[in-house]
Amino acid sequence: MAKKKLHFNSRTIHGSQQPDKAYGSVMPPVYFTSTYAQEEPGTHQGYEYSRSHNPTRSALEASLANIESGAHGLAFASGMAAIDAVMKLLKPGDEVVSTNDLYGGTYRIFDKMFASYGITFHFVPMGDMVGVEKKINANTKLLWAETPTNPLLKVIDIKAMSALAKTYKLLLAVDNTFASPYLQRPLELGADIVMHSATKYLGGHSDVILGSLVVNDMHLADRLAFIQNASGAVPGPMDAFLVLRGIKTLHVRMQRHCENAREVAMFLESHPEVSKVYWPGLKDHPNHGVAKSQMDDFGGMISFVHKDNSLEKAVAIVSSFRVFTLAESLGGVESLVGHPASMTHASIPKEKREKTGVTDGLIRLSVGIEDSKDLIADLAQALG
Repeated sequence: MAKKKLHFNSRTIHGSQQPDKAYGSVMPPVYFTSTYAQEEPGTHQGYEYSRSHNPTRSALEASLANIESGAHGLAFASGMAAIDAVMKLLKPGDEVVSTNDLYGGTYRIFDKMFASYGITFHFVPMGDMVGVEKKINANTKLLWAETPTNPLLKVIDIKAMSALAKTYKLLLAVDNTFASPYLQRPLELGADIVMHSATKYLGGHSDVILGSLVVNDMHLADRLAFIQNASGAVPGPMDAFLVLRGIKTLHVRMQRHCENAREVAMFLESHPEVSKVYWPGLKDHPNHGVAKSQMDDFGGMISFVHKDNSLEKAVAIVSSFRVFTLAESLGGVESLVGHPASMTHASIPKEKREKTGVTDGLIRLSVGIEDSKDLIADLAQALG
């Protein structure tokens, strides 16, 4: 009799996890070892050297694959290391079509590193399928989608992008960091690669840096595992343990992130000093319909613009919070506020970021799991 598949909330805790074989510990031990004893050359228990494999990392990679409905998970030292591994699937002369509303670090590694190795990148609004298709040619090998996007919270239709990728025999990679597998599972919608900065919602406590890739195809998994081992950008066992522990509460944290974000978004939308609110759960969001069809809720990330839309006003607001913390990153239990133009997206030239809508007046919120009344009171005093 086939074993019944667990629901998502149970998979975060039990998915692909077994008690440790040595002593039955419920949580996997943190294997602080660089190497492993062999009975004779090549005869071992599946582990030779911790750059290649580590039992704690293996437990995390199995959990990552499970919650993303994938077959193979790979953990990396950071989200950028995971992106770097995907780019190393390409060769000089290849081309990539990417969304233009993109995390600054992703833009930087594309434009400042891999472009110099002979890979061409086209940054386009991925809500415009015709515009995306126009950039595809015989050299195109990869579509890179970030959804929801950072920081304008645009939502890209993954099913439609997958159909386009399959028509032209391209790989589709989706950065699922803002949504997390709780809200959206791109492999189920036809993506080939899912990437996470696990530093964010998967870890969930602002105490670890880690990245991940999840795929279904064995050949693709083998290629990425070779890159992972050869390049060596792997996480240590304690980092793997912290993210695995974070995943076990992902579902309850994400539920509260979404609940709080809804209240914060509604407050901002009604505030006389705010001219624009970006959150996919608002009915006037241009991609609300797509978000509703492919996401289970709308996430904890919100961006907004004060009616002045000036650098000076934005800096004054982000510097005056008392509950929200002015800091890089997102997805932790605590609420964070950031100024994309000078922080997360500073590496993107001003004219390019402003063309996509990342103006000097844009403010980004990572809504945490505190009491929503305290968050709204803090926003009220900061805007006042």
